[in-house]
Amino acid sequence: MRDLVAGTGYLGKGQRWVARHGRWWGFGMIPALIALVLYAGALVALAFFAGDLAAWATPFADGWGTPWQGLLRGLFVALLFAGGLLLSVLTFTAVTLLIGDPFYESLSEKVEESEGDCPPGTGMSFWRELWVSLRDSVHVLVRAAGFGLLFFVLGFLPVVGQTVVPAIGFCVSGFFLTVELTSVAMQRRGIPVRERLRMLRGRKGLAVGFGTPLVLLFLVPFVAVFLMPGAVAGATLLVRDLTGENEEVEAAEAAEGPGEATAAPPSGPSPARW
Repeated sequence: MRDLVAGTGYLGKGQRWVARHGRWWGFGMIPALIALVLYAGALVALAFFAGDLAAWATPFADGWGTPWQGLLRGLFVALLFAGGLLLSVLTFTAVTLLIGDPFYESLSEKVEESEGDCPPGTGMSFWRELWVSLRDSVHVLVRAAGFGLLFFVLGFLPVVGQTVVPAIGFCVSGFFLTVELTSVAMQRRGIPVRERLRMLRGRKGLAVGFGTPLVLLFLVPFVAVFLMPGAVAGATLLVRDLTGENEEVEAAEAAEGPGEATAAPPSGPSPARW
C-alpha cells in the first residue's frame, strides 16, 4: 500500500515540476499533440468499421434472430473499441516518446539535475538510441498485447467480464505504461528492458500507483497532451527512487552538512557582496 501511494505521489511531483518550469511543459505538449491527432484518426476509423469487423468475426451468428445477434455483435463492438482504447493508451506513450525523443531526453536530464545529479548517459549516437527505444517499446508492447488479448477473451465471461476483468486490465495497463515512461531515464543508465521489467515487478505497487491513474486520465480526450511532460518528469523521479539514487543524494547531503558547518567562519563581519 505504501508503494501504491508513493507511485501516485510521483505522478503529482512530476506535474508540479513542469508547472514550475513552464517552458518545458509547453514544448512537451507538441509531440503529444501530434500523436493525439494520429490516434484520433485511427480510433475514428475503428469506430466506423467496427460493425463490419463484428459481422466478419461472428459469421456463426448470421442466422440468429433478434435480439441475440444484435446483442452478441454489440458486445463484440464494445469490447473491440475498449481494447482499442487501452491499446491506444499504451502505444500512445511509446509513439509520443519516439516522436519527442530528443526533447524528453533533455526534459528528463533537467529533472535529474534539479535533484542533485544526472547520470552521464550511454554515449550512443542519436540514431542508435532511437533504434534501442523502438526495439524496447516493441518488446514491451508485445507483452502488453498478450495481456490485452487475454482480457478481451475474459471480457465475454458473465458479470466477472464486465467488473473484475476491466479493473485488473487497468492495473496491468498502468504497469506497462510505467515501463514505457521510465524508459527514458532507464536507458540513460544503460539498464536493458528485461532488467527494467524485473525491477518494476519487484515494486509492483509503485508502478501500478503511478501508471493506473494515467491510464484512466489518458482516456479523457486531450488530457494526455497536457499530462505527458509531467508524466515523463514524474517517471524520472520514480526511477531515482527505484535505483536508490535519491537515498544516496540525501545521505551525501547529510554527510556534507556538518563539514560545511565546521568550515564556516565562527564570527566576524560578512564579506561584501556585489
